Amino acid sequence: MGRVSSRTRVRRIRPGSTDSRADTLAVEEPLEIRIAGESLAVTMRTPGSDIELTHGFLLTEGIISGADDISVIRYCDGVDDQGRNTYNVLDVAMRDQQLIPETATRNFYATSSCGVCGKASLDAVRLKSDHRPADDRCTVEVGTLTGMPEQLRNAQKTFDLTGGVHGAALFRTDGTLLVAREDVGRHNAVDKVIGWAVQERLLPLRETILMVSSRASFELAQKAVMAGIPILAAVSAPSSLAVDLGNETDLTVIGFLRGESMNVYSGGHRVLE
Repeated sequence: MGRVSSRTRVRRIRPGSTDSRADTLAVEEPLEIRIAGESLAVTMRTPGSDIELTHGFLLTEGIISGADDISVIRYCDGVDDQGRNTYNVLDVAMRDQQLIPETATRNFYATSSCGVCGKASLDAVRLKSDHRPADDRCTVEVGTLTGMPEQLRNAQKTFDLTGGVHGAALFRTDGTLLVAREDVGRHNAVDKVIGWAVQERLLPLRETILMVSSRASFELAQKAVMAGIPILAAVSAPSSLAVDLGNETDLTVIGFLRGESMNVYSGGHRVLE
């Protein structure tokens, strides 16, 4: 559909030299999600895996509980100034034409950096889910966790080209990589991964680990909880609210997963040294 990268020329300045060269950028374009023709959300994303992104977004916002709630998702009119379809508008048809839940009767605008921008309060995203991780007693060995960042990094082909996208991956607790996705928005990358699982009808995601190449923010922890993922691991720091949510829901939150070290902030009973 859309391009994930684009070329431009830059003036590169280095100590003692300046030159002009081609550079590759990650593409960022808006995706509008509609339900029954009514606009629900606009998110700034890297094109690709849009259907997965939509499934993941609708699940983690509590609008659907699984793939069977959706009849069809299709691209609709979204044209550029030359009349070409931009593939930037998706319309969702619910299987039974059910009303959107009260918690979702607002318009979302999500930038590439923040999945919860525009929401009235944190209470609005503390949504109930049928897939909460509290009952998942799975465990993972430290040696398995330390191998995950490299697997994710090896799957980041767009990052190799641009250096400008986040990565997210879903692993089994034995270290098996199930899926990896990239996006300029870390929350979009996670929605794509979860959306893949929704389409594969794998919910709840018991005995899995969500690995992200960014920090572990509240919205990423919330998305993990909504999908029933018991373990969230990040190469950078978690936020205080992510840890609070981990303690509330028994989500294992791991930060600074680099090399042979990591910090375990909540749900430490799942990590075996």
